[in-house]
Amino acid sequence: MRIAIATDAWMPQVNGVVRTLQTTVTQLEQRGHQVAMITPDQFLNVPMPGYREIRLAVAPRAGVRRSLGHFAPDVVHVVTEGPIGWAARRWCIDRQVAFTSAFHTRFPDYLSVRTGVPAERFWPVMRRFHRPSAAVFASTLRLCNELGHRGIANARLWSRGIDTTLFYPAGPVDMRIARLPGPVMLSVGRVAAEKNLEAFLAADVPGTKVVVGDGPALAALKRRYGQAVFLGALSGEALAQVYRAADVFVFPSLTDTFGLVMIEALACGLPVAGFPVSGPLDIVGEGGCGPDGALVRPVGAVNADIAAAIRVALMVHRRDAAAYGAGFVWDRCTDQFEAGLIDARIAIASADSIRIAVNG
Repeated sequence: MRIAIATDAWMPQVNGVVRTLQTTVTQLEQRGHQVAMITPDQFLNVPMPGYREIRLAVAPRAGVRRSLGHFAPDVVHVVTEGPIGWAARRWCIDRQVAFTSAFHTRFPDYLSVRTGVPAERFWPVMRRFHRPSAAVFASTLRLCNELGHRGIANARLWSRGIDTTLFYPAGPVDMRIARLPGPVMLSVGRVAAEKNLEAFLAADVPGTKVVVGDGPALAALKRRYGQAVFLGALSGEALAQVYRAADVFVFPSLTDTFGLVMIEALACGLPVAGFPVSGPLDIVGEGGCGPDGALVRPVGAVNADIAAAIRVALMVHRRDAAAYGAGFVWDRCTDQFEAGLIDARIAIASADSIRIAVNG
């Protein structure tokens, strides 16, 4: 297939959406598909207010239409509800080209945190954006069900994986972290208000708190929590070594749809502590034994009291966490994505056939 992927999230951003796209594109090309990326760096772009590391394309509609017209895709995947996403969506509707979309980010919740406006006020925009999509990919069954209840139909599972050649337990460790007073509690992700990092940093637990990541709240949190260690953004082998050196991974977000960093940490043998919300519940599960409770031994803990979750997670055996994390493989995720694109193409071809038959 000729697959176009239109996204407002792309390098040099470092986040789960970008890592998911990079891996998926690589695997699609290995399977013989032709993939064209439409990304902010192809247009005049400006920093997103409040997130200077995120670049937004300025008036990309004409450029998106030219790129898609030149590539002539069989199917388009629209990643984000940003300027490029809206432009690609419009082109597909106008040209009757099959397209899918994804619900990667809880923008209604993020905007609510930023503006104080109730999240429900933003959901109509999400419904409008995704309504024409042949399939709306979501990272968990819980999220698929939630989208259905919110009026976003055609939700379809597209799970997440990890690079098992990079994230595994028996590798080198970051000695800067290993030498810190233990237990070492680690959190990785964008340092921003919606990530709820203050709940982690303020938790009354002994040991050392470490934060990996960059973002608009970094300077303020450094000033307020001087005893914590802030390492900035890390990736690849450097990040894997930090995972292995820590004692527990803390995921304080209340708004993430999945949390790729949780399964990376697990694969490195790091138990996970989080709140009982989507993301931790979909990975760790209410009782710590997976979302369906099928694991023999726990791999982490969730609790409305994050300090309590940390204390329980610290008792988890690292080998149990690593064995569970290793099961999140990308091949299975790409199978799901590829099948969704194929079904979208078949659906629009069938609709064309019916339209031709009706019109004689």
